Amino acid sequence: MSHGRVGIIGGSGLYNIEGLKDVENITIKTPFGNASDQFTIGVLEGKRVVFLPRHGRNHNILPGELNFRANIFGLKKLGVEQIIAVSAVGSMKEEIKPLDVVIPDQFIDRTRGRIDTFFGNGIVGHVSVADPVCPILANTLYESAKKTGATVHKGGTYLCMEGPQFSTRAESHAYRKWGVSVIGMTNLQEAKLAREAEMCYSTLALSTDYDCWYEEEEDVTAEMVIENLRKNVDTAKAVIKRALPLIVQERTCICANAAGNAIVTQKDKIPDEIKDKLNVIFGKYF
Repeated sequence: MSHGRVGIIGGSGLYNIEGLKDVENITIKTPFGNASDQFTIGVLEGKRVVFLPRHGRNHNILPGELNFRANIFGLKKLGVEQIIAVSAVGSMKEEIKPLDVVIPDQFIDRTRGRIDTFFGNGIVGHVSVADPVCPILANTLYESAKKTGATVHKGGTYLCMEGPQFSTRAESHAYRKWGVSVIGMTNLQEAKLAREAEMCYSTLALSTDYDCWYEEEEDVTAEMVIENLRKNVDTAKAVIKRALPLIVQERTCICANAAGNAIVTQKDKIPDEIKDKLNVIFGKYF
């Protein structure tokens, strides 16, 4: 295991990273089942990175079918400490135009029954996700996005919906009243699990469309989203390449020790099989 690696989770449209050197593809067995795809390890801009296409290289996994625990577990096992999560989103604010970049700092959960914790089955714990995004990593992405020439918005709320359908018009208008900035289908569970695993996490959200609230434009369609996805992928790759050299290995953020006081169950009462299962995640506290 090589510590300090940066993880890149590719969203819709981002299924590979060009320019990787010393490439190795690895299948990781996890106690939670299979990850979305093989993990690709390599060197990009002088930084060791691990890339995982969230929906698989053939985009054959629905948002609600994603095995979030296996994905985060695999990244952790491979020594990843900081995660850049690329995500296609719909805009909920007129000032966030299609093809704009957003670096959200908050989430709202509108999913149904997705597993978003490593705790349970004999071990109880509670980590804080009051501020679910790493502020240092988020600022690095923001500054890097500005340097690419993209229109970028710092901060905002990402509403994570169940999908796979897009919003109804009534839902879209309701979310706007909540002050939501963008809407997507995947990032909340990743952020929560990354925090439990003491990994820095930040979203690079790429606007593909206005959600159906914006009646001056045609309603969102898959064709519209896919066309803008192609354009956004180039932006994402440019931002990542600028950000990687700026990511420092020495972490001073809250993420690095987020689970330090989280485990409530007495250590000697945690079943041995659970300790073995979660050694990659919480081993230093066992």
